[in-house]
Amino acid sequence: MDREDREEKKNKLVQRLKRIEGQVRGIQRMVDDDKYCVDILIQVAAARAALNQVGLALFEGHTRHCIINAVKQERSDEVIDELMDVIMRFIK
Repeated sequence: MDREDREEKKNKLVQRLKRIEGQVRGIQRMVDDDKYCVDILIQVAAARAALNQVGLALFEGHTRHCIINAVKQERSDEVIDELMDVIMRFIK
C-alpha cells in the first residue's frame, strides 16, 4: 500500500472518530437532559459499535502491515504474542 492509500485510510479513521466523539457528546447531553434511559442505551450501543468498527479497521491495518513485516524480520513469535494480548483486551 502506498503512502497515499495510508493517508486516505488514516483520514477516514479520523473522520469516524470525530463522528463517535459527536455521538458521545450527544449521549452526555441526553443524560444531562434526563432523556429516556432506553434511548440513551441505544445511543451507547451505537457508539460502542462504531468504536468496534474503528478497532477492527486498525486490526486489519496492523495485521496487513506490521505483522507481515515482523514475520519477514523473523520476529513472528513476539508479534503474535503481542497481537493475542491486544485481541484479548479488545474483546473484553
